Amino acid sequence: MQKHNLHIIQPNETIDEIAKLYQLDKNDLIYFHNNHCLPKNSILIDITNQKELYIPRFAVSDVEKKVNFRNHSLIFEPKGFNQNYGVRIIFEKQNNETELKYETSVKWIKTEDKLHFFEIDRISNLFIDEEEVNNIANLLAYKSSQVLYPLTISVNEAGKFYAIENLNSYEKRWKKIKTEIHKEFEGEIVEKYLAQIEKIIIDEPSLLNLYLKKDYFVRTLFFGIYQNYGKHYQINGNETFPIIENINEPNYQIKLKIDPILDEYDMIWIDGNGKLNEERSPEDFISHSPFADDEQQINDNGKIRVRYYLNNQTKWIESAFLECSILTNNLKKVSISISKLD
Repeated sequence: MQKHNLHIIQPNETIDEIAKLYQLDKNDLIYFHNNHCLPKNSILIDITNQKELYIPRFAVSDVEKKVNFRNHSLIFEPKGFNQNYGVRIIFEKQNNETELKYETSVKWIKTEDKLHFFEIDRISNLFIDEEEVNNIANLLAYKSSQVLYPLTISVNEAGKFYAIENLNSYEKRWKKIKTEIHKEFEGEIVEKYLAQIEKIIIDEPSLLNLYLKKDYFVRTLFFGIYQNYGKHYQINGNETFPIIENINEPNYQIKLKIDPILDEYDMIWIDGNGKLNEERSPEDFISHSPFADDEQQINDNGKIRVRYYLNNQTKWIESAFLECSILTNNLKKVSISISKLD
């Protein structure tokens, strides 16, 4: 994201006229320009032989092109949110790549105690590497996973995933799903698989909760982008992401930047880049350790990158992309692409 724009100076145009055009203080404009231009193009009192003028990125002559902030904050107002998304997830490990595709719906239910509740449902079949799931193992796994949907989650005021809210409904759902699976599949292997699923749903719901919290679609859509970006339109912070199996997700140091000016399609865009910021070593992650075994140097062998495009009127996400990686004994990377369906 560029930090400034350029104004082409017209014949006889004055610094007062340009400042008024962009609704800027004249002295502030001169100061900004002089800090970005070559010394020979500096302005003392007014324009002399300068051909162009550096102006702040947020300064535009058309106020309709500005993002509507509230004290530098992007406000999350999901009431009435009801959208369908296409989801594409690519897993990369040891130069092997697997792609998943499906469609899902996201519907706002209510707001309560500063939390927003959403219902998420799968609305298509699952495709693996462009082929609809059809072999017995994958089909059985897919049929079993239908017990999870619709999924009810809560999200905080920053638009960040908070909790799974309908865990107590899965035991009742499972009876119906299990009956449907028995109509299509039979055999000892099938029974063993169903018994494992049933044990988790009925006896170990905490494991199911951990699994659902790692849903890549949910974690990408509800990443927590609705924040105060400050006068420089950027945030420095830390985020975790479930790139690897561990009760304590890897931590990433990330910088989020929002463009205060709408793009050519009148969309708001947010860009973020960061890297792993962990006390745990690759060996700690390989052994699934939740904490660092010994005091050591910070492990930064991993990256995270995000990009969001938002509707300027509703501030709802039209498309999103998240890529996260970590190096253990080999590089593991996941890329999630989300696009609104018309």
